[in-house]
Amino acid sequence: MIVRNSGRLIARATSPRNREARRLIIQAIEAALTSVDPIRVMKNRVGLKGNVLCVEGFRLDLRRFRRVIVIGAGKATAGMASGLEEVMGRKITIGLVNTPRGAQVKSKTKKIVFHEAGHPLPDYNGVQGTREMLRLIANVDENDLVICLFSGGGSAMMPLPADGISLADERKVTAALLKAGASISEINAVRKHISRCKGGRLAELLYPAQVLTLVFSDVVDDRLDVIASGPTVPDISTFHDSIDVLKKYGIWPDVPQTVRSVLLDGANGKRRETPKPGDRVFHRVHNFILCNNRAACNAAVEQFRKSGLNSLLLTAYLEGEAREAGRFLSSMIKEVEFFGGLLSKPAAIVLGGETTVRVSGVGRGGPNQELALCACMTIQELDGVAVGSVGTDGIDGPTDAAGALVDGATVSRARRFGLDPSHYLRKNDSYSFFSRLGDLVFTGSTGTNVNDLSFAVVL
Repeated sequence: MIVRNSGRLIARATSPRNREARRLIIQAIEAALTSVDPIRVMKNRVGLKGNVLCVEGFRLDLRRFRRVIVIGAGKATAGMASGLEEVMGRKITIGLVNTPRGAQVKSKTKKIVFHEAGHPLPDYNGVQGTREMLRLIANVDENDLVICLFSGGGSAMMPLPADGISLADERKVTAALLKAGASISEINAVRKHISRCKGGRLAELLYPAQVLTLVFSDVVDDRLDVIASGPTVPDISTFHDSIDVLKKYGIWPDVPQTVRSVLLDGANGKRRETPKPGDRVFHRVHNFILCNNRAACNAAVEQFRKSGLNSLLLTAYLEGEAREAGRFLSSMIKEVEFFGGLLSKPAAIVLGGETTVRVSGVGRGGPNQELALCACMTIQELDGVAVGSVGTDGIDGPTDAAGALVDGATVSRARRFGLDPSHYLRKNDSYSFFSRLGDLVFTGSTGTNVNDLSFAVVL
């Protein structure tokens, strides 16, 4: 089982219908995460026919190249690298990918080295791994093939600050943007302009080698220039945009002077911009998204249908404040429960995307836990109704939980323990609330990352 505490989560329910609703959601979580397993996806989407490497109809005759080098970073790269090596075997010359620090990597490789790096804040280990990658590609030319593997988390896990900026300064800016609730595209617009490898700059370093970039998307609209900060993709953001983001969230006055100087120099034309569309460095680069949030959502919908539920993927573009998303999902539940206009019962609703939390309290939690906390306050006293929300990487915010699972009796259970859900919501302390109730979902690090998933079941 991927959900380690599935039995206990089901047992928390106080009625048979709530137990069944919880069980169905756990089954959907299992199906969704299995469908986006990196090893499985790589073996299904990348093929080798003789000496020809095939990806999405694109073909490369490996006899053209003297070396095949693999580099990359992200939460899914260990599995991606393992799957790629199973497909290509000895065709790979050498490789190194940055993987999550502390994750129990089950994948094994012979040619590709795994190097631990920090997330969500970059660390020195990540810098060391990035420098080692640059050493591997230092002398590439048109006779080399470099395969880049990127997934969610790649921005933090492949750090190399621009000249004049320290790692500590980069960490401070990243932490401030995360706390402010900035979107991933906004955060990465800033990261691209304070880094030596992001925003297409890796493509500059790899030119004129042949580059094949394989991607697991953790971005709502699958924008290649945003995923892992687009190391091999033209960048449409600018230094001016980066400054605007920092000012939008009131962070600019507190940004380290070194960062402000780099961004202002760039905005004034004293530093070279990131490479833009049409730049020759992209002429030999091919980028492919192999897996995304929609794939996980579709697998969940299929699982619900197998279980006899009328199921709907409402959206794979969910964004905004987590608590507002929780209220929205609850309104969909009430529509089904009382009117049946959206779906007839028994029903399941699936949403995918990435919500954020604007932190104003001093508690712990992540967007999936906050979404579930807000939802349970709206569905209280409804029997046979449950909501689950999880991060596909198994890590929701700065916690050890993937998310949370609630039902119509969660609030009444909480009150018996003397817990006021509104109090915990105000403090952004959803983790403590669900920890007391035993409603946190634990998967551990899943080895993948395609954003978040939210489910509602109405029996």
